Amino acid sequence: MKIGILSRNKELYSTSRLFETATERGHEARIIDPLRCYMNITSHKPSIHFKGEPLEGYDAIIPRIGASITFYGAAVVRQFEMMEVYCINESVAISRSRDKLRSLQLLARRGIGLPVTGFSHATMYTQDLIDLVGGAPLVIKLLEGTQGIGVVLAETNNAASSVIEAFRGLKQNILVQEFIKEANAKDIRCFVVGGKVVAAMMRTGKEGDFRSNIHRGGKAEKVKITPEERSTAVRAAKIMGLNVAGVDILRSNHGPVVMEVNSSPGLEGIEKASGKNVARVVIEFIEKNAQPGKTKTRGKG
Repeated sequence: MKIGILSRNKELYSTSRLFETATERGHEARIIDPLRCYMNITSHKPSIHFKGEPLEGYDAIIPRIGASITFYGAAVVRQFEMMEVYCINESVAISRSRDKLRSLQLLARRGIGLPVTGFSHATMYTQDLIDLVGGAPLVIKLLEGTQGIGVVLAETNNAASSVIEAFRGLKQNILVQEFIKEANAKDIRCFVVGGKVVAAMMRTGKEGDFRSNIHRGGKAEKVKITPEERSTAVRAAKIMGLNVAGVDILRSNHGPVVMEVNSSPGLEGIEKASGKNVARVVIEFIEKNAQPGKTKTRGKG
């Protein structure tokens, strides 16, 4: 098979692991920078060009689209879909998962456990917004933040009011969420491939930090998840429409709650913590499912 990996950096662990694994399994793999692609958008023969030549003959695409290039990256994936190339995660699902508000609304509508969440742009009624989520302590997030950036823990109502008003002055959309204290600065990353949790890890924030992101100094270890946590992760990925997803879960007093569903989950932390060859599972899924025209939306979304 001919497999394209959409990634801006071939040196990234996840990108190199997928490339090496695909090659080891006898496939022709190529790493393609989505921002260096340009497209011919036409009804009869849509095409994508890269470094002066058309990208033709691909059987499957693995999108590794960073949050900062979601718009253009999703457009490139959509163009491949129009060309009837199998994309392991489709453009609509990627865009859906990247919109934090939209994803939370979709998960809530389907009954997935979530932290109590408020959303605001420029309300003057700060205290009412705080009361909506049960008061302090609470977590305040910029809607566009990633990897723990733009996330603040406000331990008192006065602190929460100050942060919300500061963000309001920046004219930013913000999420306000209840703080799950019993999680103890830990969360669980479930790696879902094809409707199954294939690996899981517990992430713990560095001392003094409530955020558990590994990029911010957190550590990861293998964890055994409960049937309810497994079911929640699988359902969340399915609701987002993702074949490959990292579902972040907190253990709360009222069961597992989903914090985020990631469409380009990293492989380094999960492979090292779990001891599982996740890259191989991803490639094996493509081998079983990549067929011309199997993309559900074919670029329509």
